[in-house]
Amino acid sequence: MSSSHLFKNRSFVLYLVLRVFLSLSVTSLAVAVGWHIYEATGDAMDLAFIGLTQIVPIWALFLVSGWVVDNAPRRRVLQVTIVVQMLTYCTLAWILRDGVQDVGWIYLLLLSNSCARAFVGPSIQSILPGLVSKTELSQAVSVASTVWTTATTVGPFVAGYLLHWFDVKVYWIIASLMLVAFIAVTLLNEPAMVKKAQREWRDVVQGIVFVWRNPLVFPSMAIDLFAVMMGSVMVLLPIYAMDILQVGPEGLGYMRAMPALGSVAAGLVISRFGHGPHSGRALFLALAAFTISIVIFGLSELYWLSLLALFIYGASDMVSVILRTSIVHLATPDELRGRVNAVNSLFIASSNELGDLRGGAAAAWMGVVPAVLVGAACTGGVGLIAWWRSKDLRRLKSATEV
Repeated sequence: MSSSHLFKNRSFVLYLVLRVFLSLSVTSLAVAVGWHIYEATGDAMDLAFIGLTQIVPIWALFLVSGWVVDNAPRRRVLQVTIVVQMLTYCTLAWILRDGVQDVGWIYLLLLSNSCARAFVGPSIQSILPGLVSKTELSQAVSVASTVWTTATTVGPFVAGYLLHWFDVKVYWIIASLMLVAFIAVTLLNEPAMVKKAQREWRDVVQGIVFVWRNPLVFPSMAIDLFAVMMGSVMVLLPIYAMDILQVGPEGLGYMRAMPALGSVAAGLVISRFGHGPHSGRALFLALAAFTISIVIFGLSELYWLSLLALFIYGASDMVSVILRTSIVHLATPDELRGRVNAVNSLFIASSNELGDLRGGAAAAWMGVVPAVLVGAACTGGVGLIAWWRSKDLRRLKSATEV
């Protein structure tokens, strides 16, 4: 079935616009903050602290955020959190108007931003299933993921040039992207929610119980968590750009964009042809490719080879993203979507942000190249253990079997 019919759905199109501008702002912020902090301090551990500021609020709030998303209008939750993020970016622009004076203020604002993001993830994931029919959902996930990663391709690429042209004024531009996201979510027709007759705080743990007991949802989330957490190289890109490849902020933008470009390419292929006859096997093959790409990137001193490795890194990760998201959406009843997606957002954020923390700390301790290679070895180990232990996921033919 062609995906063109999805673009006749006004709410789905607005949903895509929302995700695009949220993605553009988040990826641009990551490039800008990483560059400014490392430029000011030259300490890899300071990059690790960025990951810590991103994950702590999400860990602290994921139970609350899931319950709120299941019991409050999801569009209203997104409106409030987008405004908070927009104000955070404006404040960043203001305090950095004369350059980086105190990185502590940056970390404090990143903490504020992450508190808002703790509610954004469950909200935006929970809205999608109500915008399309169940038969269209897997295709809608592929299209949304591809559009989202297209934005993550453009975001770092553009951010690199914006950094070169505008330096700290880039944060005003990032704030304007959030304004477009706010307009899109305001125009969105929110689907009806399935609500319980009573709202009890003891229900906050039901998302955890559901994820833990599902033989496909929990393993798929856990594989992504540990594979990306152990193997992530994204936080180390400023070091590679400055010290190893010596390509400057524009080169950093390209490097940040390549994983997203690989994700877009993989998403387009999956949207057109699917995962193939065996989705579970495709997941583990993608994990093997992910591991190999990390090894190549870690050893490379050639800019083009590093870009190629990052492209494969993103393409292989996209297979996991689409399959895992489809499993979660199809397996979860609507009244639990907020709480289950809060757990899913926690896993995603933990994999990315704890990956940044691990990568920065390991690079400060043992050097950047050894840190990348040890991470690759750990990611390969995760894949082998998961293949052995997750029989249901390994044998999965299609996400529609959930």
